Amino acid sequence: MRWNLDPTHTSVEFAVRHMMIATVKGTLNLKEGYVETDETGRPIRVEARLDARSIHTGVADRDHHLRSPDFLDAETHPEIVFQSERITPLGEGRYRVEGHLTLRGVTRPLGFEVETYGPAKDPWGNERMAAHFEGKLNRKDFGLTWNVPLEMGGLLVGEEVRFSVDTEAVKAQEAVSR
Repeated sequence: MRWNLDPTHTSVEFAVRHMMIATVKGTLNLKEGYVETDETGRPIRVEARLDARSIHTGVADRDHHLRSPDFLDAETHPEIVFQSERITPLGEGRYRVEGHLTLRGVTRPLGFEVETYGPAKDPWGNERMAAHFEGKLNRKDFGLTWNVPLEMGGLLVGEEVRFSVDTEAVKAQEAVSR
């Protein structure tokens, strides 16, 4: 069974240390994605594509810099893609998801735990399910190495990127043959 991720009900947030003392937060938009489930409703595959050009921190100059070749190089690599390889049930709607993230043309393994909710019917008769997960990655693993050393020691931009995702998926309608 296929469930299409709903971009209008998906929130992708990230946080990175700034000057080793503060945190800068931002968002990215989901372009598209899906979850496949088996006959019992257990997720067996996930794919999601984010729009790298949509990065938003609330500061236009910083957003422009993050889209540049110093960071995401969004003109050359407009998508950030996650594809699962293994989904392991942990009980009570929780799963361990392991797969590969492609960011700036570099693919690396990424894993995280997911909490799922539903399914439930929306007011228009569609079946929906939802999920929440958090994780972290090292941006240098994906070639995002730009930085500035600080006079007091340390670096301007932290290497660890924390992320948090809340998403809804809508059950795909089966084609009706005529």
